[in-house]
Amino acid sequence: MDIMFAVNIKKAAKENSNFRTVLETGTHSQLVVMSILPGSEIGAETHEGTDQILVFVAGQGKAVINGESRPVEKHDVVFVPAGALHNFINTGDEDLKLYTVYAPPEHAPGTVHKTKEEAEKAEKS
Repeated sequence: MDIMFAVNIKKAAKENSNFRTVLETGTHSQLVVMSILPGSEIGAETHEGTDQILVFVAGQGKAVINGESRPVEKHDVVFVPAGALHNFINTGDEDLKLYTVYAPPEHAPGTVHKTKEEAEKAEKS
């Protein structure tokens, strides 16, 4: 079996400076890296038919899922089941870096949003 896509995901997530960059999209899942600026957040959202797994590689923040919150930092993993209202907030003084897997895919293949504002604008259109 040929490997179609392979990457040092920890390095890719740490080096990413975009709010969101889709790295690879398959039929049933999608790999995305994100960088959340200090004092910023992903924004409360729900993915009705999509589970999401987030792995944090740098920084510190807060995960809020269905009204429950807990701190997150490097090496933490958070599973967000489909339909859960969730948000991730950067509570530190450096970018919160992470990679996430959506199953099934959530964003168009190749999507790059340099800022949260750009992402919000694209999601409204």
